[in-house]
Amino acid sequence: MVHSLKGACVFGQSGGPTAVINASAYGVIKRALEIPEITHVYGAEYGIKGVLNDRLFDVSKEDPDELKFLLNTPSSVFGSCRYKLAKPEEDDTDFKRILEVFKKHDIRYFFYNGGNDSMDTCNKIGRYLDSVGYECRVIGIPKTIDNDLMLTDHCPGYASSAKYIATSCAEMRKDTAVYDVGTITVVEIMGRHTGWLTAASALARLCGAGPDLIYLPEITFDMDDFLAKVKDIYEKKGNVFIAVSEGIRYADGKFVSEATTSATDGFGHAQLGGLAVILADYIKKYTGAKVRGIEFSLLQRCAAHSASKVDIDEAYKAGVAAIDGAVAGQTRKMVAFKRKDVDGKYNMEVEYVPLDQVANLEKCIPMEWIDESGCDVNDKFIQYALPLIQGGFDIPIENGLPRYANLKKIIAE
Repeated sequence: MVHSLKGACVFGQSGGPTAVINASAYGVIKRALEIPEITHVYGAEYGIKGVLNDRLFDVSKEDPDELKFLLNTPSSVFGSCRYKLAKPEEDDTDFKRILEVFKKHDIRYFFYNGGNDSMDTCNKIGRYLDSVGYECRVIGIPKTIDNDLMLTDHCPGYASSAKYIATSCAEMRKDTAVYDVGTITVVEIMGRHTGWLTAASALARLCGAGPDLIYLPEITFDMDDFLAKVKDIYEKKGNVFIAVSEGIRYADGKFVSEATTSATDGFGHAQLGGLAVILADYIKKYTGAKVRGIEFSLLQRCAAHSASKVDIDEAYKAGVAAIDGAVAGQTRKMVAFKRKDVDGKYNMEVEYVPLDQVANLEKCIPMEWIDESGCDVNDKFIQYALPLIQGGFDIPIENGLPRYANLKKIIAE
């Protein structure tokens, strides 16, 4: 039988934000404040950096009614970071500091909300604390619009981005077809190594206005073949709409947008961008047509106004499940989603999976979901994604605009 562990908890957010990341924060906070085993609830400023700098917000001093607005507040309310911890076996400097701060505040529960690299951070902290005999239950909460975490059917944040992408592509496709002069439009969508987000553009076809071509990182890109396909569609239809992942690569492994990848983030990942403009230039020279290159950029991850209700609800449940699992004895685990149809309808169940089987790994779109042409997805992807984007959220409005959470963020002493 798992013994009761009493102490404070700290929650941190890491990596790129999403439209529903704060719904997970609200799930953690609301549930933690209800649990007698958890003595204090803290939010770390800028993720693990807040722990290292002993900058922890005392969440118990926030107005409960204000906290409710987290459900529709985009971005990371406590601040995020991209900070890579060394392996504790090679350099334990940061870990000693983390332990010092944990002891100061009697932290016995650590919750970290993020993607692949965040799960790596979570796993390393759990491993170190176990090695020094400090009892602390460590749980990762999934969050990534990239939808590339292993051992979970999908990730909170993905569905809302997918819904925004599908809706925006449908709207743009309608807009590009209003003139008697033909146009070619290239839309660049996030996705360094996986094409989950770009594939969501196919959902726009359910509005009768989807892309003609969809290019994903899972398939090697061939410029000559690409240009030939674009020209053929243009000559037949007069308009072409193309959705492309920022991370498409040539056969030699180089990014098509390599000329714009000189910068890297805190984990050493290339900072991509500018692909739509690059491809638009190639297309214009090849076809002579009017061409637009459009990049969604941050819009696809902060559009809380078009969030999926399913996504909001599941993000919140993930936060609650993290607390319940930890108090029940789970540690060094990640909250994961298991899809289960009930009477032919979509249903999601929560399970807990080992962090060391998730950290630093990426889940790609199954090849059987990609069309034989290599530049589209098939109905298997549609069946996967469609249940996730259902429902809207009744957003609180003030002055005709969304009302977001405004927290006091009082630093714990």
